[in-house]
Amino acid sequence: MREITRLETNRVTLAGFVLLLITAACMSVANLLIKHGIEQAGGFAPSVAALFQVLRQPAALAGVLLAGLSALMWFYILASQKLSTCYPLFVSLTYSFITVGAFLFLHERMSLQKLVGLAVIIVGITTVARG
Repeated sequence: MREITRLETNRVTLAGFVLLLITAACMSVANLLIKHGIEQAGGFAPSVAALFQVLRQPAALAGVLLAGLSALMWFYILASQKLSTCYPLFVSLTYSFITVGAFLFLHERMSLQKLVGLAVIIVGITTVARG
């Protein structure tokens, strides 16, 4: 009988889940920083001049660099874990972190509908992570 390797199972390893959690947190912070930088720059229009105006904002530049670091961590996750399990976890975690972060740091509204949705997502994350 052939031995099943970790990559062939749908379960995420503990180390893989921790890295996924860190990657999602970094990507979430990156998005919050970029959003803050865009606001500091007075908005954004699709032009090279507007891009440089945004990138002159320290928050936006830090966000872009953190997004790059997150991408490198994501490459490692893809090399060691199942995409069909990790991607839904990543998207769910990132959505949850950004929603809470936008409420706390950008003062965006948090409706009851969003709170219920986040609770459902957290149950889904737990279910997927357990395999």
